[in-house]
Amino acid sequence: MEAFQKKGAELEKSLLEAKKKVSEAQRRVKDLDGASSDQAKKELEEAKSQEKQLRKEERSWEKKVEEHRREEKKMPWNVDTLSKEGFSKSVLNVKPEVKEETEEEKEEKHKTFVEKYEKQIKHFGMLRRWDDSQKFLSDNPHLVCEETANYLVIMCIDLEVEEKHALMEQVAHQTIVMQFILELAKSLKVDPRGCFRQFFTKIKTADQQYQDAFNDELESFKERVRGRAKIRIEKAMKEYEEEEKQKRLGPGGLDPVEVYDTLPQRLLLIHQ
Repeated sequence: MEAFQKKGAELEKSLLEAKKKVSEAQRRVKDLDGASSDQAKKELEEAKSQEKQLRKEERSWEKKVEEHRREEKKMPWNVDTLSKEGFSKSVLNVKPEVKEETEEEKEEKHKTFVEKYEKQIKHFGMLRRWDDSQKFLSDNPHLVCEETANYLVIMCIDLEVEEKHALMEQVAHQTIVMQFILELAKSLKVDPRGCFRQFFTKIKTADQQYQDAFNDELESFKERVRGRAKIRIEKAMKEYEEEEKQKRLGPGGLDPVEVYDTLPQRLLLIHQ
């Protein structure tokens, strides 16, 4: 999982770099457009050729990123794709066998659980003190499960997209609380409802190694949430721009804005 996430991050970075190069090439073409000297015209043709090549490279990276995202969507648990698989190994160090469920079973289980306990999950996500969290889970032990962790992950991304950064960080903390409890349960091969008190005892008694692992995972998780939110926003903006473009299309399918942007500089000056 860690290697998969690293590959995704590298692909996203490469795509952003490709987009930046295309943008720079477009600016150069625009600056040279309308040139009169032979040398400038030659530079313009070279700039257009370079832009075409960079656009081709950009599309190639976009395709690779999309393929990676499709593979990611096939992964069963949202919380797993945003949590480092290895963080518990140095602290909890055991990986028990897990009974597999079908995708349909997981989806139906998650949907039913959220419909019934959404209000309680949100309340847990907003708690700040260890003691308050422990008491709330003691009163509502049914919340100690994968479904709660998955919902909190989605909640974090939604909050970041809405630019509610402080709230996102708060809910992220509770997400990692739940994830650590679940990992502890796996290591002990017990129902997570029967061991969450052990997590709070350990985290509150200043076990430095455990606290460091918790804090490291929390910071990494928040960065991944920000990355996911950014991707979602960029996708939404791209879809919005495409919709606006479709509304503007004139005769022959031409976009007036694109036509205007490609006019030589001297013509633009006449119309200003």
